[in-house]
Amino acid sequence: ESPYLSVRICCQKLALDMFSEALLCFGASSTSVDEHDNDADENSDKIYIDSIFPECKDVDECILNAANSIGLKEIPRYEVKMGEQCNWIKKAQESFHPVEVTKGLWIVPEWSTPPDVQATNIILNPGLAFGTCEHATTKLCLLLLRSLIKGGELFLDYGTGSGILGIAAIKFGAAMFVGVDIDPQVIKSAHQNAALNNIGPKKIKLHLVPDRTFTASMNERVDGVVEYLSSHEIRGISETEEYDVVIANILLNPLPQLADHIVSYAKPGAVVGISGILSEQLPRIINRYSEFLEDILVSEMDDWRSVSGTKFSPI
Repeated sequence: ESPYLSVRICCQKLALDMFSEALLCFGASSTSVDEHDNDADENSDKIYIDSIFPECKDVDECILNAANSIGLKEIPRYEVKMGEQCNWIKKAQESFHPVEVTKGLWIVPEWSTPPDVQATNIILNPGLAFGTCEHATTKLCLLLLRSLIKGGELFLDYGTGSGILGIAAIKFGAAMFVGVDIDPQVIKSAHQNAALNNIGPKKIKLHLVPDRTFTASMNERVDGVVEYLSSHEIRGISETEEYDVVIANILLNPLPQLADHIVSYAKPGAVVGISGILSEQLPRIINRYSEFLEDILVSEMDDWRSVSGTKFSPI
């Protein structure tokens, strides 16, 4: 059992959801907001986020990357303390409750009882991977998937996180799910979550994409992610133009640069969904993806947007 780092971050109220999600993306194991603690000064535009990081994480780098990824003008103030392991598991568990995404679709932590046994229940151990449906980007993708999967589809999840979208796709009737991520911990977590849902290796394939830019600065890191995600190594997953549904729910800025690559996995006529988009980034994303997709639809939840469209068929 290793100790953890308890990090208290002072953040603007407006950026709370976005910043919490970005922290999870860049290495926080959990984030929570103590409402009582924050009620003291209702007039303030600041709020405190309590987050937990594994001891091995470079908290300064994670917070810098998270702030940059959502375009914060200044890095939030924060303080770091050492915590004890037993404590943090309990704390992390307390911060996740069953979530009803939409009628008949629940995300249930593995230590909880499903509130509705007749529903489609996705069992997760939120643990150390991003994508627990606490946030709008994941919910938008789940709703999109539910509308698209009719039965028997091949589904590619680009940036798989906890595996939640792939697990949902199989439960909705997809034949197989292929997930790609740059974090070995995420791949492990997605495998464990698939097992919790009795999804065996024939229905799920997870691929780790090398990311040798771990120690680089944020700007280099984004370019590195683009470079490695679009290198031939990921091509090894399968031939292109194979998938019936492709979703990329990634919270980095490379969505425009990766457009042709993400779309290359979809069959002509297949639907491609892009999530993790802030409202101000929407025009740029639509402009870029309309080179490859038609019938573009935008869904919104809180400050987040998702875009989906059908891949052009060759004339």
